Amino acid sequence: MKEMTAKDLELLLNEKSDLNLIDVREVDEVKTGKIPGTVNMPLGLIEFRMNELDKSKEYIMVCRSGGRSGRATELLESYGYKVINMAGGMLSWEGKVE
Repeated sequence: MKEMTAKDLELLLNEKSDLNLIDVREVDEVKTGKIPGTVNMPLGLIEFRMNELDKSKEYIMVCRSGGRSGRATELLESYGYKVINMAGGMLSWEGKVE
């Protein structure tokens, strides 16, 4: 499984604005703040909503601490998607939130 740190993602976002970020936390958790531009797709719905994703694009998965996004990453990888897990999740995120 490919991983990146929150700091790596923050630096990447400063360079590119066209990243595909998916936050797999529950809706209530996302209301407390998310990385700008992130799409909310709770972990329990990933399998049902993966048809909304494009296999030619790369997705960066985010959650609270990195565990759920890691599971989402493994699941999507098993279906042939290009996915990176943000290790440490929002607990390690120091960038902007909306």
